[in-house]
Amino acid sequence: MMLHNRVRRLSAIVAASAVLAFSAPAFSQDVTDAHLKAARAAVTAIHATDPFDNILPQAAAALEQQLIQKNPDMQELIGKTINEKAMALASRRADLEKEAALAYAKVFSEQELNDIAAFYSSASGKKLLDSGPAVTRDLVKAADIWQNGLARDLAQQVGETLAAAAKAKATAAPAGDAAPADGAAPADGAAPADGTQN
Repeated sequence: MMLHNRVRRLSAIVAASAVLAFSAPAFSQDVTDAHLKAARAAVTAIHATDPFDNILPQAAAALEQQLIQKNPDMQELIGKTINEKAMALASRRADLEKEAALAYAKVFSEQELNDIAAFYSSASGKKLLDSGPAVTRDLVKAADIWQNGLARDLAQQVGETLAAAAKAKATAAPAGDAAPADGAAPADGAAPADGTQN
């Protein structure tokens, strides 16, 4: 099942890459060489395509496992052939780098891309890339604690206010809501201030 999911995922990625490849020529005419070079530098500096490094090795491993299950007597030939073909396809990684550069060039100006590349190539930028995930995890934990404390304090303060209002209402109710003893209204139509009969 995992093998099937991997193959499906690889197929989806290949299809998406094909769509990008067909749509790129119209857009690439609007991007200057300098702009594209700046985009490539930014993509490299932020390691934008690093998460895709394992796509070809995983596809090769999945295919090898699948073929060996069907043809165990050809294991050596299958392994050798897959390694050769995978190595030949590795050069197509440049296509992904180009598509990534075009995607960034579409959003960022040449100057912005140069600024991005400069920052993420600096010691501070590299540290941000390396330590950013750990900082984000700590921030999420802190935000959870803050959220829980905020919700607790809000509920407590609202509860105290409502309790005080209910207590004040209960204390004032007997004096203001009492009716005349015989059930008749006073002669002037208004209840006496002390709630007693004349």
